[in-house]
Amino acid sequence: MNSPPENLVEISGVEFSYGSRKLLKGLSLKIPRGKLVAILGASGSGKSTLLRLIGGQAKPDRGTVKVAGETVHELDTHALYALRRKMGMMFQAGGLFTDISVFENIAFPMREHTELPESVLRRIVLMKLHAVGLRGAQALAPGELSGGMARRVALARAIAMDPMLAMYDEPFGGLDPISINVIANLIRQLNDSLGATSVVVSYDVSEAVKLVDYVYVIADGVVAGEGTPEEMLTSKDPYVYQFMHAQPDGPIAFHYPGRPIGEDLGVRGPAR
Repeated sequence: MNSPPENLVEISGVEFSYGSRKLLKGLSLKIPRGKLVAILGASGSGKSTLLRLIGGQAKPDRGTVKVAGETVHELDTHALYALRRKMGMMFQAGGLFTDISVFENIAFPMREHTELPESVLRRIVLMKLHAVGLRGAQALAPGELSGGMARRVALARAIAMDPMLAMYDEPFGGLDPISINVIANLIRQLNDSLGATSVVVSYDVSEAVKLVDYVYVIADGVVAGEGTPEEMLTSKDPYVYQFMHAQPDGPIAFHYPGRPIGEDLGVRGPAR
């Protein structure tokens, strides 16, 4: 029997644009099975777009995106949906359905994709909520949850189907320090206990390096650096060093590319 490939996700030479803006410019990276990997980069560097490419919501202009040996952007609709059922996604803003309870939010993917008896479904939902410490909140509406609680519910929904690949888009954004630590520990524990492969997309360096096995830093549409958290923190690459240590000066520009301000303001001569 053929053994599964060592890498669950393989991205090779991917280019992707939004209109005339070229975001990814030949990016390549690999996500090994069973590992927890961080993809770090400044806002607008293409981190969330990368998750969309892995999930098949977008197609690359060039290059290939493979998951479990399948080229995602070449799959027909039926095959793509079958592959997506093996993935879990925690959205950047949580993405909970506001008109149904916490319980029903977790049950939703199982109701959509399985024919489990209600008694079995209920047990699974309660176990997932118990894993994130919110079994007692099952009857609450999303609007009754704090930000940290909502993220934990979103996390429980992401792993509801025991996915082979779990993806977390900015899981720490907008949370207080205690909630960040709780979410980070849950991601690590759930990855290890489920035997899954996880991808964390974030700009929160301090939390990511404590959590993951391997780090990719992307910049200007390609991988600027990769390695263990320790290797990235000690990197001498100017971009990687500036990003990993939050330095104000370096190759990462503060201003989005544009015309000189004098031209926009209609000022002749140097703008003051």
